[in-house]
Amino acid sequence: QVQLVESGGGMVQAGGSLRLSCAASGRTISTYAMGWFRQAPGKEREFVAGINWSGGVTYYGASVKGRFTISRDNAKNTVYLQMNSLGPEDTAVYYCAGHWDTSAYVPRAGREYDYWGQGTQVAVSS
Repeated sequence: QVQLVESGGGMVQAGGSLRLSCAASGRTISTYAMGWFRQAPGKEREFVAGINWSGGVTYYGASVKGRFTISRDNAKNTVYLQMNSLGPEDTAVYYCAGHWDTSAYVPRAGREYDYWGQGTQVAVSS
């Protein structure tokens, strides 16, 4: 079992930045592809970013590409999401998720992930 705990959310003004962290416990995530998803009220869950087990492959959702950066530190069992140039449209609960895979594959569909955190709220004011 892998337990994932997100942190770093909060309220920020438009144009600001936040860095989310996803700390894993129970098992090393060095053999897991990791993803960040978000869900705004009344909207479906959206893929934000994903990274393969080694950190060599990353994918981003179209709405965040160029503004967000996903990274990982396997030694710390932690995944990060650096969010820059935030706008009100980025307001959502952000979740991290893990999918066991030691290839270059990074799932973009939430149903492919095995473990999920409880989420952290990000609110961006205009």
